[in-house]
Amino acid sequence: MITSRLLLVSALCAAAAQAAPRTSEHYAIVAETIDFGGRRATSTHYSADGSVGPIVGVSSEVAAPVVAKHGYVGQLYDLLGYALWATDDTPDELGTTTVFPVRLADDGTGLALPAAGFSFSLVSGPLAGVSTDGLVTAGEVYAETPATVAASSAESGVITRLLQVQDTLPDNFGSYAGDALADAWQVQHFGTNNPLAAPGLDPDGDGQKNLFEFTAGLVPTDAASAFRLRIESVPGQPAHKRLVFSPVLADRSYVVKARTNVAVSGEELSNQSTDGLLPERRVTDLSAGGTRKFYEVEIRRP
Repeated sequence: MITSRLLLVSALCAAAAQAAPRTSEHYAIVAETIDFGGRRATSTHYSADGSVGPIVGVSSEVAAPVVAKHGYVGQLYDLLGYALWATDDTPDELGTTTVFPVRLADDGTGLALPAAGFSFSLVSGPLAGVSTDGLVTAGEVYAETPATVAASSAESGVITRLLQVQDTLPDNFGSYAGDALADAWQVQHFGTNNPLAAPGLDPDGDGQKNLFEFTAGLVPTDAASAFRLRIESVPGQPAHKRLVFSPVLADRSYVVKARTNVAVSGEELSNQSTDGLLPERRVTDLSAGGTRKFYEVEIRRP
């Protein structure tokens, strides 16, 4: 019985494995003898790792990144290098994401590795901290900002992951937090932590405060960048008054209001005509005769 088994195995190993013809939507493989069972064979168009018998193990098409697997219950792959992956590469500011080391495989997948075997650290960018199991906490930002986190082990060396922290809270950055001005606008014009960026100040001396210039879309450090409003008579129409104002921006809305008493709130003009859109607008009050009026332009930003 033992001799019979030995002869059977010997016969199997001596026989050449024959590949059966196979086709799919993307390629066809012509049948040919590939090699003895359990070995790798190659041809012009594919390589094959054969299992014992006439069924081919793994055949890789050369012309496209497709790996076809036949006759194996489990997944076959070769392990390559290491990488650091994340559950979310674009965490919100003050939010979290988890990074985890993986061993890369040649089929494009990654095998997650235990975090306990790695040390995590912050490399750069607005990150508040990273725990021993890879939980990363993002810090405050005034605009979308890149950040880098790393993991290391004796076997993998240092591997890194690039994140993009999102500016989801527009008025929470440093000394500019909670002042009704967008942090990105303040940093753009004043840099970080500049007291001149306060909403009630007028650093360029044009008579318009930072909060107004932010709302109107102006440059708060340039006195020439200011909102202008003038009132003109309309020739031949003594009961009309024309209000001309600029600059007018496409992403703002403008409402002209009037009042006869400076101590009361103005009301939107009900009898008016408008012409001119960008960058100057002209609104004519068609009921301006006989009564003194005070005019104002209310600017609204998105």
